[in-house]
Amino acid sequence: MNQTAITEFLLQGLPIKSEQKNLFYALFLVMYVTTVLGNLLIIFLIRLDSQLHTPMYLFLSNLSFSDLCFSSVTMPKLLQNMQSQVPSIPYAGCLTQMYFFLFFGDLESFLLVAMAYDRYVAICFPLHYTTIMSPKLCFSLVALSWVLTMLHALLHTLLMARLCFCADNVIPHFFCDLSALLKLSCSDTQVNDLVIFTIGGLVVVIPFLLIITSYVRIVLSILKVPSARGMRKAFSTCGSHLAVVSLFFGSIIALYLCPSADNSTVKEMAMAMMYTVVTPMLNPFIYSLRNRDIKGALGRVFCRKIFSRSL
Repeated sequence: MNQTAITEFLLQGLPIKSEQKNLFYALFLVMYVTTVLGNLLIIFLIRLDSQLHTPMYLFLSNLSFSDLCFSSVTMPKLLQNMQSQVPSIPYAGCLTQMYFFLFFGDLESFLLVAMAYDRYVAICFPLHYTTIMSPKLCFSLVALSWVLTMLHALLHTLLMARLCFCADNVIPHFFCDLSALLKLSCSDTQVNDLVIFTIGGLVVVIPFLLIITSYVRIVLSILKVPSARGMRKAFSTCGSHLAVVSLFFGSIIALYLCPSADNSTVKEMAMAMMYTVVTPMLNPFIYSLRNRDIKGALGRVFCRKIFSRSL
């Protein structure tokens, strides 16, 4: 009877001292611009260069788009609130942000699975690669990733929309985080918690295990050739990729599926920064810009531009 309708939430933001706010604002702005430019570069190169129209780069272009959108869901609002006296967000805007955050976060995990499978087939079955990774299978994997993540994000959003929120509307986070909103609700959240640990666990844990399995089999396949070159190739192919995958999935699993009572708000926000800001910024460098094909495409595209201008 004492419940009041919440029309907006206040985002508490990052625990930054006022004298350091401008420094962190500049740092986050540089990181966001780097994320946007790096992922846009990958998307345009794959679109413009016909030699990159292959299954691996189809997945890469979708991953870059997902990273670009995933970072854009939270970073512009964070930067705006750092310069605002009242860091508020409307109720509908909060649910919208949560939906797209879940959507693009889940989409990234599914695309990472597709990319790991592509590398597994390319290295372990090179003679059958074109047969296995047919255009139909590749587009089906991408379409399935988009549909499943859309339904999963919609499920959580609809379950959140049915909850009631009382007088407390301060979210101790820099975005409308699922777990933070559940803590604010004065309704029964048992169904929401059950869905997070069941369906959410399947969406996060199974892709993570599939990625790890693919890379383990890749390493074992390469190490069958007993040479120092094979060792270097195995670690250069999988080491940096697994580091980013572990950073992304490890933060999500620790934050949502294995929450601890000892986890402070600062610790939770630090883990959230890892997979919302750091990982989308690193992915273009780890997966693409270190790639010879991408470097070659970059040279060809710029050469064509210079040549066309000279004519």
